[in-house]
Parts: sequence; C-alpha cells; structure tokens
Amino acid sequence: MNIILFHSREVELPLPRSDPRAGHILDVLRRAAGDSFAAGLINGPRGRGTLTAVEREFLLITFAWGESPPPPSPLTLLIGLPRPQTARDILRDATSLGVAALHFVRTEKGEASYARSKLWQSGEWQRHVIAGAEQAFCTRLPEVTHGRPLADALARLPADAARLALDNYEAPVALSACNLAGRSAAVLALGAERGWSAAEREQLRSAGFEFAHLGPRVLRTETACVAAVTLLKARLGWL
Repeated sequence: MNIILFHSREVELPLPRSDPRAGHILDVLRRAAGDSFAAGLINGPRGRGTLTAVEREFLLITFAWGESPPPPSPLTLLIGLPRPQTARDILRDATSLGVAALHFVRTEKGEASYARSKLWQSGEWQRHVIAGAEQAFCTRLPEVTHGRPLADALARLPADAARLALDNYEAPVALSACNLAGRSAAVLALGAERGWSAAEREQLRSAGFEFAHLGPRVLRTETACVAAVTLLKARLGWL
C-alpha cells in the first residue's frame, strides 16, 4: 500500500487490530505511537494519519486532510465477465491506471456461473478496487457494475465518447492507428475469454463501436486490458 484508505464512517472509530490495515501500519510500515503515514478518504482528500495509541485490541488514529486528487480519466471499460481471478486482476490494475468505470457484462461465450462467484456475491470485488487505488496513491474509485446483459450496458454508455472494441478476428486496424482526434472520453470493450459472438459484434457495430486489435499475438484478458488502457491514455494525452 502506498496510501491507506478509509471510509468516512471509519475515521472517528478505533481501528481493530484484526483489520489488515492495522497489520500493515504496525508490521509493514513499522509505525509506533506518534508516527504518521499516508492516508486517504475514499473518493475524498489525501492526508496523514497519526497513530496516537496502540492498544491490545485496536489502534487510535487521528487524521489531517489535504487536497483531493484529480478525478479518474474519462475512460470506461466494458468487459465480458471473465473467470474470477482474471476479474480480480482487472479490478485492481484498471483502478491503478485510473479508469472511470468498469462494467463486467454477460456475453454469449462467457461462463454464466462467473456472475455467481464469491467475488461478486460477497462484495469481495470492492477490496480489489481499493487495493488498486492504494497502489496508485489515489483515493478515487471507479464505478463498477457486474452481471448485466451486453445490450443493457451498451444503452447506458456515454453518448459522446469514442467507442472501440478489441477483437482478434475481425478488427481491420491496430488500436494504435485509430483516429481519436478531438475525443475527450472513450469506451473500450473487451470480450469474454472466448471472445465476441457474431451477434455481439453486430450489437457493438450498431452501437457505434470500431473494432481494433493489439497486434498478431493473442493476449490474456487481463494483459490486453492493461496494454489497451495504457495505449489509449497515451494517445489521448492522459498520461
């Protein structure tokens, strides 16, 4: 963790010693009473937390807040629901890269059971988003949805954004060659691990998406996500 994040409801309460953040403060950062560390309010300001007391069952911390970091880049990811471990990686790394929204959608070639995994049903996914923000020394979390049909997600996308879909089979141009001049927002769609179906390609085309590729090599979904987001942010001047 490069910053430790807290919900606003937590800052007036003792931090239980059983909380992983307490272990990080004491065992990784090696802070003692009187020491401070980088802290942040989720979707709020960054600042410093000062450890005022270390008790057997809890830590007492006071906070001093500064300015809020800038908002995330206006980049939305539309992703066919992958296996849970892949989704964990994407949630963390896409948050670290500063995307505004992550929509994990049901697709024809995706495994339906992934939507019912512990990751989504227990709320575990939130932990990976927070870990990504902490890695990036940021407090901003993306909007995250999961389990909606592709058509529903397409209907809710920003109207004025560039729309690009990765595809290994029918994409005529490289993502690096797409014309993004004058665009201030973008939506990037990535299929499930088995790719898009023919019907989904038609849905995407009808919704104004241009198909693009990342070259001749077939990448893992999480690798393609990081590569494409980095490339788009560079092309749009967001790095």
